[in-house]
Amino acid sequence: MYWLVLVLSGVLEAVWATALGRSEGFTRLGPTAVFAVGLAGSMAGLAYAMRGLPIGTAYAVWVGIGAALTAGWAMWSGEEQFSVVRVLLLAGIVGCVVGLKLTH
Repeated sequence: MYWLVLVLSGVLEAVWATALGRSEGFTRLGPTAVFAVGLAGSMAGLAYAMRGLPIGTAYAVWVGIGAALTAGWAMWSGEEQFSVVRVLLLAGIVGCVVGLKLTH
């Protein structure tokens, strides 16, 4: 259960990070609200997952999922340039996250 919550929290990290960028310094209400809800959910899930997982592993997985999804979404949506090298590097992050799970 801890791993599932941790993965969902990582997804929420990507949500709040994307919303933060779109909030234009908290001047747009919709993205600011999504940021606040996503941040609260992400942090609460991370805190819950850390009850049953080592702190270093939980944090690395949470950040890795959030970073990979945020960067992947930015490339997919056209906000950042797509390149094969970037995709391979993001796949490396995902591979490391999977490795942390397998070695737990």
